[in-house]
Amino acid sequence: MPKVNANRISIHYEQQGSGEPLVLIPYLAADHACYAFQVQSYAKHFTCVSIDLRGTGESDAPSGAYSTETLADDVAAFMNAAGIEKAHVAGLSLGGAVGMWLAAKYPDRVLSLSVHSAWTKTDRFLETVVKGFQTLATALDNVAEMTILGILPWCFTPELYAAKPEYIDSLAAFVRSRPPQTVAAFLQQSGAVLRHDVDAQLGRIAAPTLITFGRHDALTVRFADAMRTNIRKSDVLIFEDCAHAPLYEQVEAFNEKTLQFLQRQARAGVA
Repeated sequence: MPKVNANRISIHYEQQGSGEPLVLIPYLAADHACYAFQVQSYAKHFTCVSIDLRGTGESDAPSGAYSTETLADDVAAFMNAAGIEKAHVAGLSLGGAVGMWLAAKYPDRVLSLSVHSAWTKTDRFLETVVKGFQTLATALDNVAEMTILGILPWCFTPELYAAKPEYIDSLAAFVRSRPPQTVAAFLQQSGAVLRHDVDAQLGRIAAPTLITFGRHDALTVRFADAMRTNIRKSDVLIFEDCAHAPLYEQVEAFNEKTLQFLQRQARAGVA
């Protein structure tokens, strides 16, 4: 299992494919395997480097407060330790929040940025939802079951639950199959969500940026205009009939559209 020491912690990662590096940053409570459906497509064109953020998977879970800026520092240090000078960077939700910090703070390291279902600054609504996740995780003493009962309903439309119950069950089984995150680590990681504020940094993002949302994403789609306005080289793509996780709700369309962007940026870099 490949690991590197970076920013005073051990960071686990998986690497597949060939081509320019593409660093995939997981979302809240997830490890590197959360992008399994995407890596199947992306790895045909890019070297996919999927990491476990601190507090998840096989990476270290140090004590103390986490922030999205610190998590971005971890990714930059990981790239140094792994010998990745520059990379395309992609992340969903928390992963997108970390990606924005990375692109703003380390602009020379980011070839392109793909920000999916993310937000610029935690508002009262997001704070209330995330504190609900924290309460449920603590009450259940089980982060996987909290994810299935608390987080997944925000990720998918009611129509998907009704039309494909077996698919929802398979995703729940996948969540249960991954290395368990402790409640303490989840509280630290979700604390980074509560404190997230990248508003003042958006103008520093120089990389071409793809911003995507699901039309029915009650958590973050309202941030689309602010992100498009303040990230200079950005385009917004909306996935209809999706909520917070189009990468699972419309896998083929999500992979096709996001890969088109990545390949355009790779070709532009060669040119």
